[in-house]
Amino acid sequence: MGFYFIPLIIYYKHQITTYDCAVEIFNSDYAIIGTGLAGLYSAMQASRYGTVALICKADLKESNSYHAQGGVAAAVMPDDSTDFHFEDTIKTGRGLCSEEAVRLLVDEGKERIEELLKLGMPFDTNSEDKLTAGLEGGHSKRRVLHAGGDSTGKEIIEFLQKMVAANPHIRVFENMFVFDLIINHDACCGVYGFNKEKGTTHAFLCSNTIIASGGLAGIYDKTTNPAVASGDGIALAYEYGAEISNIEMIQFHPTCFFSKEGSGFLISEAVRGEGAYLLNEKKERFMPAIDAMAELAPRDLVTISIFKQMKKFAASHVYLKIDHIESGLIEKRFSNIYKEVLKSGIDITKDLLPVSPAAHYTIGGIKTDLWGRTNIRHLFAVGEAASNGVHGANRLASNSLLECLVFGARAIKATFNTIVYRKPFHPHERSFLFDGSKQESFEEKKTSIGRLLNTKAGILRSEIEMQEAIDGLNKIETDDNDEYYSRRLRMLKQLGLLIVQSAIARKETRGVHIREDYVSEKNEMKMEIIQKKDEEIKLLPVE
Repeated sequence: MGFYFIPLIIYYKHQITTYDCAVEIFNSDYAIIGTGLAGLYSAMQASRYGTVALICKADLKESNSYHAQGGVAAAVMPDDSTDFHFEDTIKTGRGLCSEEAVRLLVDEGKERIEELLKLGMPFDTNSEDKLTAGLEGGHSKRRVLHAGGDSTGKEIIEFLQKMVAANPHIRVFENMFVFDLIINHDACCGVYGFNKEKGTTHAFLCSNTIIASGGLAGIYDKTTNPAVASGDGIALAYEYGAEISNIEMIQFHPTCFFSKEGSGFLISEAVRGEGAYLLNEKKERFMPAIDAMAELAPRDLVTISIFKQMKKFAASHVYLKIDHIESGLIEKRFSNIYKEVLKSGIDITKDLLPVSPAAHYTIGGIKTDLWGRTNIRHLFAVGEAASNGVHGANRLASNSLLECLVFGARAIKATFNTIVYRKPFHPHERSFLFDGSKQESFEEKKTSIGRLLNTKAGILRSEIEMQEAIDGLNKIETDDNDEYYSRRLRMLKQLGLLIVQSAIARKETRGVHIREDYVSEKNEMKMEIIQKKDEEIKLLPVE
C-alpha cells in the first residue's frame, strides 16, 4: 500500500500538529535538522517567533558539539580585543577567509557569549569569580572560554537542552533520518524523515528549513567524530541543487589518542596550550625548529609536521609529553582526558601519550551568504554543515562553536521577512523500504569509503592517488532493495566524490589542503571552489 499525504495550508505561528495518515505530517514554522550547538541555539532563537520541529538523527547527545573539549573562542578577556581575534582568524585562514564574515564572527560572537552568560551558562571562573580562558594554536591571546575543564561541549549542550526541554514552542524528534527535502515551486518547504526504530515515515512541513546537521569528517576511517557526523545534510542539499563550497578543506586534528585497539579519542589543543610538548619516535621535540609558535602553531602546520615525523621514522604516532605540568592542574583542567586515557593504562601525569592526526572538522560545506541563506529559497545552513567564508583554508581553533552561535542567530533573523502564507499543495507520495539484514553489508562498504579517503585524500594528497579514490568510489555498489542503507551509502559515495573532485581542482597547497604534486600556494588559486549538481566545477575569486 502506498503512502499518501493530505493537502495542507501552512500559516505562520501555528501549533505543531500530527495528522493521522500513512505518513505522519508535522506542521511548524521551522524545521531544524541537527541538535548540536548550531541546531539547539537556532531552535531557541526561532522559538521566539514561531514553532520549531527539532530533528536529530540519533539522540540529543550524539553531535560533534557535545564532544567538543577545547571551548569557545571569544574576545572577552581584559587584554584581548575583537581586532586581535580578527587578525588571528584571517592569518590562520591562509587567504581564503571572507573578511566581512570574520568581522561578523568576532564582533557578534562577543555579544552572543555575553548573552549566554546572562542566561546562566556556567563557563569556568577563577577564585575571584572571573572568567578564565585557555590558549590554543593560532591564538595570540588567551581567549578560549571553557566549562567543566575539558567538557565545554557537554556543558553548553546540556545547558541548552534544558532550555529546549522547557520550551513549549519546540518539539524534538529523535532517531529521525532525514532522507529528502520537500521542494515546491523551487522553494524548500520541509523534509522527509524515517524512524528506523519504529519503521515510520514522516513529513515535516514548514516555512523555513535549517540544516544544522554538522560536518562529514566522520566518514573518514581515522576520525575524531562520532558516527552520526556523516555529512547527510550536505549530501541532501547537493542532491537538490544547493552549491557546495571548498569541500576539499578537511581539517585534521593533530592530536588524536592512538591506541593499539584502534579506538580514537581527541586530545584537546588546550593541552598544548598549557605547555605540553610534541616528541617524535626518538623522544625529540621537533616543533620549535619548524615554527616560532612551536606546538601552538596553526593546526595545518602542526598536523603536517607530525605526519612527516611519523613518515620519517616509519612510526604510527608521535607523543605528547605532559608530565612536566603540575599534576593537579592536569587532573582538574583535563579531567575527562585524564580519566579516558587512564582506561588504557596511561597516566598522563607520568607517562608519554601516543597521538596521531585524525579527520576532525569540515571547513567547507553548503555555500551560504552571511545570513545562512543557500541558493535554494527558504533553505538555510548553519554550523559545520555551512561554508560562509569564516574559516578559509584552515579553521582557527575553537572558532567553530562561536560560528554556531553567531550564524545560527543571523539565520533566524533572516527569516523575519519570510512569506507567511502558501497555497495548498500535495507533496509526492513516498515509500521507504528498510531491511535490517543489509546493515552488515552497509558497514563494510562504509569502512571501504573511509579507508579510501584516509589513504587517497587524507593529510597529504596527489592527483594520481585521488583519481584512484574516484575509481574506488565508483566501484562501490548500492542495493536498491533497501532504501535506508542504499540512500545512506549513496550519500557517502557522493560526499567522497565531492571531496576528491574539489581537491583535484585545487592545484596548490593551501592551509589544510596539502598536495605533494603542488607544494606551494599560488596567487591564481586564491579561489573558492563551487560544486553544483549537473554543472561544471566553478572557481570564483575570493573577495
